[in-house]
Order: sequence, then C-alpha cells, then structure tokens
Amino acid sequence: MQILHVLTNPVIVSVVVLCALSLAKLNVLLAMIAACIAGGIAGNLPLFGSDSNSIMNLLCEGFSTNAPTALAYILLGTFAQAITTVGLADVITVKLSHIIGKSKYKLLLLLTICACMSQNIIPVHIAYIPILISPLLPLMDALCIDRRAAACCSAFGLEMPYIAIPFGFGLIFQTVVATNITKSGLAVEVSDVTAANWYLAAAMGLALLVSVFVLYRKPRSYSARTDAQPQPCAAQPEAHVDATNNGEQTTPHATTLSYKHYVTIAAIGVVVLVQCISKDLSLSTICGFAVMIAGKAISWDDIDSQLQGGFKLMGLIAFVMLVAGGFAQVLGASGGVDQLVSLGVSIMGHNKWFAASVITIIGLFVTMGIGTSFGTVPILAVLFVPLCQSLGFSTPATILLISAAAALGDAGSPASDTTLGPTSGLNADGKHSHIWDTCVPTFLVFNIPLMAAGIILAQFI
Repeated sequence: MQILHVLTNPVIVSVVVLCALSLAKLNVLLAMIAACIAGGIAGNLPLFGSDSNSIMNLLCEGFSTNAPTALAYILLGTFAQAITTVGLADVITVKLSHIIGKSKYKLLLLLTICACMSQNIIPVHIAYIPILISPLLPLMDALCIDRRAAACCSAFGLEMPYIAIPFGFGLIFQTVVATNITKSGLAVEVSDVTAANWYLAAAMGLALLVSVFVLYRKPRSYSARTDAQPQPCAAQPEAHVDATNNGEQTTPHATTLSYKHYVTIAAIGVVVLVQCISKDLSLSTICGFAVMIAGKAISWDDIDSQLQGGFKLMGLIAFVMLVAGGFAQVLGASGGVDQLVSLGVSIMGHNKWFAASVITIIGLFVTMGIGTSFGTVPILAVLFVPLCQSLGFSTPATILLISAAAALGDAGSPASDTTLGPTSGLNADGKHSHIWDTCVPTFLVFNIPLMAAGIILAQFI
C-alpha cells in the first residue's frame, strides 16, 4: 500500500512526467505544463472551472512567484543584445583568444571562475552568461570544446558557492538552512553550516574534474551541427576568431576600443554597482541599458530591435520561470509535498543508512518539482531535523543531509537557474540542447556525488 501511495504521489507523478517528456525532446515549457496538469490530477484537483483551487487557476496564480525573475531575464537578454550590437563582445572574444591561446582548459577555468564570482564577489547571478558565454562560442568551437563540459563548469560555479561560501547568495542559502534547522529544534549557526557543507563542495569539485578531464574531454564539432549528436572535430589551425562570422576562421581585425565600447563598459559597471546596492536585477539592468542610451552607444531608434533580440535570447527562459512558479503552486495545493515527506518518515525505520538515503531522494524529487533548493529547506527541515536527532545523527551530519537534500536536483532540473542559465549562453547559436547537453550531464555529474557524499559522510561526521 505504501508503494502505491509513493507511485501516485503528485510530486512523483509530476517529476516523472516532466523528466520523461523532456528526455523525449518535448519543449521544456510544454513539458512543464503537462507535468503540472498530471501532478494536479494526481492530487485530486479539478482541471479547470471557477474554483480557485483548479489546476489552471493555480498555475496562473503562481506566475507571480517568479515574475520578478522573468522580467529580469528579459531585460538581461536585451542588455546582452545591446552589448553584442555595440561590438564589445567581439573585442573581448578576440582578446581572450590571445590570452587563452590553444588551451581549452584555460577557457573552461575562466568559465568556472566567472560563474563562482557571479554568486558572491559580483553577485549578478546568471546575468553574466549571455554577455560572456555567447560571444565565446566561436572560440569554443575553434578549440573543439565539448559544450557539455562548459555546462558542467558553469553549473558548478552557480551551485557550489551558495552551498559552501557564506557570502552573497551563499550567505542567503546558509542562513535559510541555519534558521530552519534552529526552528526545528536544533540550534546551529551559519558557521556550522559552512563547516559541514564544505564536504559537499569537495564532492562537487571532484565531480567537475571527472567531467572535464574524463567524460567530456574529447573534441566535439559544432560547425554544422543541427542535432544533439556529437561529431568528430578536426584540428583547427591557428587563426583569429570572429564572433560575428559564425565562428569561421578569419584574418586579424581591429580590436581597439572605441567610444561606444567604453560607454558599454561603464554600463556593465553600473549594472554591477546597482545590483550590489539594490539586490534588484531588473533595476540594475534598466540602469545599465539607460547608460548605453544616454551615452549614445545605442540609438533611440534601435531600442525596439534590442528588445526583440532580448526576447529571442531569454524569452523562453522567462516563460519557463513563470510556469515553474505555477508548477510549485499546484504541487503545494495538491498536498503532495507533505504527503511525500510523511511517507518518507513512516518507512525509514531506525536504519541510519536507509534514513539518509530516503531524506536525500525526497529532497531530489522536491527540488526537481518546485525548482528551487532555497525553497526546499523549510519543507524538509520541519520533519527531518527531529528525525535525525532521534536516529542519533550528529549536528554536522544533520546539516549535511538537509543541505544535500535541498541542493540535489538544482543541477539537472529543466526549470532551474543552474541549467537554464548555461543553456541561454551555450545555445545562442541553436546548437546546444537544453535537456541532453545541459540537464542530463549536470544531473549525472553533480547529483550522484552529492547524494553519495550526503549519505556516506552523514554516518561518520
């Protein structure tokens, strides 16, 4: 009977449908809507009607949850399009090609460092991705880099810092963990969370090395690629790469910064400054775009074309985030999350290994379903913290399990910033699959080590 309850749980049903349809290459937006409907029906919610608890009403009401994020993504796409129009991206690409030379590992290291910095030192989250990664695609193609490795590097930099570094987004996440564990009866500080979570960061670091040097080290060609199948990559002769020429090798061209370039650099600085002060990504992007217009880097008559370019770059991602908010609303109303947690508690028994496995698996499904590791912590902590105490888990082990359970699924979820962000940059030329080139690789590379680290280390620390 318990197995039947698990299989028919709205969260399980919705996540399975979402993953199955996404792997079948259905557009992620349509897959999420179908999964949302399936989860709602499994939770005995009416599909439509005047009832405020109908699936379609809840779906639309939930849009407001991620509306600020969706607006920010559209504006970020517009800003990235403006930077490309001005030509600063071309100059940066050529200069980086001189610095990086023929070493693909230097470029992958650069992507990892930039991703890490976006979470704390310059807390702009995924705002940098369409600005930095899109112009680098021709250089990546010239170096025959497998973009799955680049997706793993970016996902690592977007997830590891908030798990282990108590600064920027990391401070927010670790404060959420510490606060909710304390409310659940076990007093901990942020410093305790940091000390425990470095084990998870180390596991992710080792996994990243495996992905770069083992799994996705072979050259991969994207020169004429129209599907998700790898092709052999021929050796490329030394040449300059022109980001405006579809990645073709060209003769050297001017890389001198002009007036418009300096205005654009100032605009980028304004975005970072306003973001650090206001913590509002939309406001900071508007300010940066306004600087470009006021400085005449972008003409007044070109604003419409920049907005259209922004929608093309980030429009789908923005709508996916809106639907993700509705998805979480439907799952919450279905009672599936609470039911899943209660079922987990009832089947654990007193086996610490089994209990740790159940906690992390439930965390994986909840995070995959609601799309946010930050929002998963309060759901898990209220029941699992007392349970960990009763089973004899130490305080660091309890912190480790709650953090691992929350972080699981962030990498690999079709609706997560950790996957949507890298895809927005790597698929700028339409040659990178969100599901097969970002979600599947990051899921396998990071979730398996995170789960293993949580389950195993919780027994000994």
